[in-house]
Amino acid sequence: MSDTGSAPGHKRSNYYIDKDFQSRFIIKFCLLVMMGAAITVAILYFIPQYATTVSIVNARVKVMTAADFILPLLVQTVVVVTVLVGLASVGVTLFVSHKIAGPLFRFKQTLKELSCGNFTNHVRLRKGDQLQMFAVEFNEMIAAVREKVRSAEHDLSIIKKDVESIGDYGIDETKRKQFVELRQRVAALEKTIKFFRV
Repeated sequence: MSDTGSAPGHKRSNYYIDKDFQSRFIIKFCLLVMMGAAITVAILYFIPQYATTVSIVNARVKVMTAADFILPLLVQTVVVVTVLVGLASVGVTLFVSHKIAGPLFRFKQTLKELSCGNFTNHVRLRKGDQLQMFAVEFNEMIAAVREKVRSAEHDLSIIKKDVESIGDYGIDETKRKQFVELRQRVAALEKTIKFFRV
């Protein structure tokens, strides 16, 4: 009942499951990479601010601060590294986030089924998906409710037989009304229990 696996060798083909969640996850991760790059440029620019260097630019000797000398090379390097790391981050975060978004999507689908009274299924997650332990607990809860509904169905069938075996013959008018009300309540309870599919 707490099986959270899936068929061996079956892989999720769509990595972009919950576009809103995964997009925000990827953007936040990429912003973190860009912030790291900006901090790197700032630190490497301001540390040598008071040092000077001599360079030859267009056959002219130029004296400049070390920060001004390394800034163009630093910016070019950081831009290239940020783009490469950003692309790698998109790939990694997309892969990692689908391991979270996929299970969340499956829980959402199962909750919809439960709200319609369908307790015949349970949550199945793929190997490596996140929330495995939560799926086990969730499936145990579904199984417990399923057993309670089955028990209620059994008890109701006994009560229904008992009510029908009493019959409404030979009782006064007041008792007859109470008996009719009891039948109606049993019928209403039966309708409620039939809502659940176990």
